[in-house]
Amino acid sequence: MNKTRLEAFSDGVLAIIITIMILEMKVPHGVEFADLKPLIPKFLSYILSFIYVGIYWNNHHYLIHSLTKVNGKILWANLHLLFWLSLIPIATGWMGEHNFAKASMTLYGAVLLLSSIAYFILQRTIIVNEGESSLLAKVIGKDLKGHTSSVLYIVGIVASFFNEWISGAAYFTVALLWLIPDKRIEKIFNK
Repeated sequence: MNKTRLEAFSDGVLAIIITIMILEMKVPHGVEFADLKPLIPKFLSYILSFIYVGIYWNNHHYLIHSLTKVNGKILWANLHLLFWLSLIPIATGWMGEHNFAKASMTLYGAVLLLSSIAYFILQRTIIVNEGESSLLAKVIGKDLKGHTSSVLYIVGIVASFFNEWISGAAYFTVALLWLIPDKRIEKIFNK
């Protein structure tokens, strides 16, 4: 299998994930702006999850771009990542439907943490496949952002048992960390 097919399949799955998330938001029955108020938690959870899926899509592009060959381990590691990402709509829907209740924040954080672990596994699988001196290995380096994200997810999960606002702040902070583009990646891959 070539990397184009792998990327196309992954892009399709990610597009479906976003589509499922937006389909969870129902049109209000009223005609007044006040009728939109119950949708605010759902919309906020959708925005956060849309950002996360977008971040994964963007970073996944660079992972696949770095590949010179695809093997079975990469295919399975990629499917593992897509599995955890496919659970984002459920966690997002539950969180938005129940106004960021503690249990929903715990589940959301768990899905995010497991998605990040799956991404790390895919990343490491590609680096092993391509070699420790590969372009991707050089770009990733010590992966400070990745490790910081995992710590913040764990903080968010633990905090969700006590205060859902702290939990939400941790998840939002991770999204902000990844929204800031890493110019090194584009610079290295554009060479």
